Amino acid sequence: MTSSPYVVRVAEDPADREACFAVRKEVFVVEQRVPADLEYDTYDADAVHVLAVREDGMPLGAGRLLYGDGAAAKTGGETGVGSLGRLAVVQAARGLGVGAAVVRGIEEAARARGLTAVDLHAQTHALGFYERLGFVAYGPEFPDAGMPHRAMRRAL
Repeated sequence: MTSSPYVVRVAEDPADREACFAVRKEVFVVEQRVPADLEYDTYDADAVHVLAVREDGMPLGAGRLLYGDGAAAKTGGETGVGSLGRLAVVQAARGLGVGAAVVRGIEEAARARGLTAVDLHAQTHALGFYERLGFVAYGPEFPDAGMPHRAMRRAL
């Protein structure tokens, strides 16, 4: 059995949080051309940020978990449901399992906070990725930052 060439952890310090934001900037703002004022929001301050980093410290992927009041705005006020968002993997690390590992890290953080499910808004091209991780799509397609999305949920 070989070990993973990266680690996934909750971003506990300012440097890790900045690494999460750098990954998001590279993927969403630069690559997908999402305006920065849409990518970064007030929810970032209270979110649990999860980071995947290579052994040499290079950030590979990131995502966030909203819970409590932050999640209520995304989940329609349901209690016990967190909101997974801003999942991003740098281009050079795609296909290595980084995205799935970050999702599992976010799910661990959700369980640790007593949540029973996680919702997300998936870009429609990523539906298959999330379905393989156990998420189920619901509701109609909707636009977000100019791209088609679907709501998805996974019970924990």
